[in-house]
Amino acid sequence: MTLFDSHAHYDDRAFDTDRAERLARLPGEGVSTVVNVGCDLESSRKAIELAEQYDYIYAAVGIHPGNAEQFSQEALAELRELARHPKVVAIGEIGLDYHYDTPDREIQRAAFRAQMELARELSLPVSVHDRDAHAESLDMVRAFPGVRGVFHCFSGSVETMHELVDCGWYVGFTGVVTFKNGRKAAAVAAAVPENRILIETDCPYLAPEPHRGSRCDSALLRFTGARIAELRGLDAEAIYTISDRNARRFYGLSGQ
Repeated sequence: MTLFDSHAHYDDRAFDTDRAERLARLPGEGVSTVVNVGCDLESSRKAIELAEQYDYIYAAVGIHPGNAEQFSQEALAELRELARHPKVVAIGEIGLDYHYDTPDREIQRAAFRAQMELARELSLPVSVHDRDAHAESLDMVRAFPGVRGVFHCFSGSVETMHELVDCGWYVGFTGVVTFKNGRKAAAVAAAVPENRILIETDCPYLAPEPHRGSRCDSALLRFTGARIAELRGLDAEAIYTISDRNARRFYGLSGQ
């Protein structure tokens, strides 16, 4: 079993009591690679620190739409420098979140656009957070045809998925695909082209069944992969292999 967790947050306070111990054990539990994704400057710095400490961890740096008020030209300059670190493999987590309508939508859009421009400048892929903003998020994808990306924890429809895939993008699946109320995610997981599937935990959030409600970590990725395999009529090991191969291609780690 080879598990590639394409989107995690081990800098989160939920891991403060046992982070080192938990990360030390993951390789022995089948986890080969983790991409730790930043949500603001502080977490982006911490993501790099973790990547420096653990051979199997890589980092993404970016400002989440929920933190878009922190975005500035100074922040952009620091992200540019952080992104030059050899273990930074993406810009993220960036995007739009209209669920609570805060920060202001225009502030979110400006931060999203600027970070897409940064990704294009540095030839890095992006990890996109899209919540209740499918149409505008897709518009941004189309505005940057040279940028590759993934919609992490994808919550859109099968039709939206096909539009993303037509643009050359990837789709990330979390433990939501195992939930009884995760029917939309399940439908997408059954229909998405094999070469566009990424699996992720978004840990410490979204632990899959049968661990829903507990703190998630990368070892639980096997349940998400097994559910996707079931939906597609495959063996779980096949999905682990497919998603690992896709993630390495996406993040430019194919030779690792």
